Amino acid sequence: MAGCYLRNIKSGFLLVENIGLINILLLVLVILSVIVVALYLKQGRSEKRSQQLAAALRKEIQAMSGSTIGMGKRIVDIEAKLELSLEKQLELEQRDPDEVAYSQAARLVEMGANVDDLVQSCGIGRPEAELMTLMHKELSPRHSLKKH
Repeated sequence: MAGCYLRNIKSGFLLVENIGLINILLLVLVILSVIVVALYLKQGRSEKRSQQLAAALRKEIQAMSGSTIGMGKRIVDIEAKLELSLEKQLELEQRDPDEVAYSQAARLVEMGANVDDLVQSCGIGRPEAELMTLMHKELSPRHSLKKH
């Protein structure tokens, strides 16, 4: 009976040891489960933030692309205007120099230039300058109002 009692005590200790070991293993399992759940939640938040950043970057890229396209169109328009200006400049350079001088003289007469100004600025002769000044006086609206 003493042997049986000792065996029961040993079995009880083994059972207590096994229960303690099981409790420790359960505790480790619970801790590991909490860690896994925490990591899973953190990973979910990180993924959501990454998606938000990617969406913001996509919007910025679209805005920049639109701006780039708009700038490209403006550059094309400016190039067309520049080409037209260069063509007009070439056309003016190829004109008869006397015609350019008389056009400039006509503008100066309209602005009130006198005969000497026309001769010096435009390189036309004095008789032509006097004729242009006289024609401007005769054809100007102010002079025609005085006659009537």
